[in-house]
Amino acid sequence: MIRVAIVEDETYYQKQLIEFLRSFEKDRGETIEIETYSDGDEFVEDYHAQFDIILMDVQMRFMDGMSAAEEIRKRDSEVVIIFITNLAQYAIKGYAVDALDYVLKPISYFQFSQRLHRAVDRMKKRDTHYITIRVKGGIQRFKVSDLYYVESQGHNLIFNTKAGEFIASGTMRDLEKQLTNFHFFRGNKGYLLNLEHVEGMNDVCAIVKGQELLISRNKRKAFMEALSNYWGEVIK
Repeated sequence: MIRVAIVEDETYYQKQLIEFLRSFEKDRGETIEIETYSDGDEFVEDYHAQFDIILMDVQMRFMDGMSAAEEIRKRDSEVVIIFITNLAQYAIKGYAVDALDYVLKPISYFQFSQRLHRAVDRMKKRDTHYITIRVKGGIQRFKVSDLYYVESQGHNLIFNTKAGEFIASGTMRDLEKQLTNFHFFRGNKGYLLNLEHVEGMNDVCAIVKGQELLISRNKRKAFMEALSNYWGEVIK
């Protein structure tokens, strides 16, 4: 079962989203439980990490969707957030709260279902897996999904994670083999990136949590293909 919250102050869009979710439920063969909220403050007050996906309107009367999402992220780092908005420029700010995607109003079922397919796939990829590394004076264990990227410096590997930086000895080749079943990409000799945390790409670098990480020239095409496959959409 997939638990979905609709946070939307316009009744018309609330009803439309419910209809679309019921259509998606039949198309995909999923069971979806839906709860609706008419404002961000009401939703935040009642929130205790009980949903898998949140469909969040950006512009609402008492607490806007961006502020609500900031509060949600303090309590729940896993829930998938999709913004519903009139203006794409608002949704772009969603990177700050790790939003997965956005849907522009007026909403079409095709547009909505494409985003929701991606959200459900991301949710199901989210099974918790851990990695344990040896650090100076002991060991450190953290979720693979909390690993942003790994940097190679000399004989050390620097793990950039949600909890901070950790330094361990080892080789990038062995680590790459260890993470082969997850969504990591070797951008060059010095970096191994978690595609889950790639926010975008400029001419030569991937953007991961605000850091620009160089992708070598001979790997850029493969990187874009891997990122496109992970995001579940064609990058033009």
